[in-house]
Amino acid sequence: MKKQPSIFTDPMLSIVVPVHNEAEVIPDLLARLDLVSRQLEDAVELLFVDDGSQDNSVALLMQARHRQPAIRVVQLSRNFGKEAAVTAGLEHARGDAVVLMDADLQDPPELIPSMVAEWRKGADVVLMKRRTRAGESWLKRTTASIFYRLINRISDASIPVDTGDFRLMSRRTVDALNRLPERNRYLKGMFAWVGMPTVTLEFDRDPRAAGKTKWNYLKLIHLAMEGITSFSTRPLRIALVLGLLAAGAGGLFGAWEVLRTLVFGVSTPGYASLIAIITFLSGVQLLCVGLLGEYVGRIYMETKQRPVFIVAEDSEDVARPALPQLRVAGNDQKH
Repeated sequence: MKKQPSIFTDPMLSIVVPVHNEAEVIPDLLARLDLVSRQLEDAVELLFVDDGSQDNSVALLMQARHRQPAIRVVQLSRNFGKEAAVTAGLEHARGDAVVLMDADLQDPPELIPSMVAEWRKGADVVLMKRRTRAGESWLKRTTASIFYRLINRISDASIPVDTGDFRLMSRRTVDALNRLPERNRYLKGMFAWVGMPTVTLEFDRDPRAAGKTKWNYLKLIHLAMEGITSFSTRPLRIALVLGLLAAGAGGLFGAWEVLRTLVFGVSTPGYASLIAIITFLSGVQLLCVGLLGEYVGRIYMETKQRPVFIVAEDSEDVARPALPQLRVAGNDQKH
């Protein structure tokens, strides 16, 4: 007989789903997750992390929780971003293995039993590599491919290409991730940095089931900058090389002009070339200063030691019966 899930016992598997304004897709998501969890042998925890939703996502999840006790809802105090929501889910998950997936059903829940099977064979991490990416524009697929190849060229940690957050991780992998203290979190890089024995499965990614994507190009550019600056100092070295090249080119050009004037008696009007050189050097300087500022800004944020997220409410705390308060001997004496 299958072990019944309980919020008061540790489950075998935790399925962590960050949620932000996903009310349109939640009913279908819950139905498919329920079917998948019934196929597994042991208890399953469905852990939803609400990242400051403004629609009725939380209300739908709490209603479903009355029918499915395995559902747990962790509500953050505001919108902290997906990386923070995933971090909250990993810290609250109690399973021996943890599956991380998006709420939009582009990651098919039906693949979870195959992931669990690989974990049972000994894999600490089961990566889900996208064979196709339905519903995404050519521009998004191309820029994503360029970014992954770029960051792998400059980063010390090799980030698998065409993989997202959809993966299974063993308890020791999750514990290792939870020990990483940084506030500026680029989780794909952190997953790769931790390592552990890994198996990769390929799948065809579905289009979004309902609703709209929360990722615009500005957010994607910000995430790309987080990834590059969090896992490599090579851009700073590139800035140093640019400075050396610019200084060397300027010195050579100046020496050539002096040589032409003294030896050949040729005086070159230099207004246009002077403006071009100043503009070029100014651009290089601003680029290097801006790049340095990105690193300094991240150092500044790390020194604040602010928490990555704040939990406003945990449905397990609400459901768990209060323990009786212990009375210390002598407290009843009148003074």
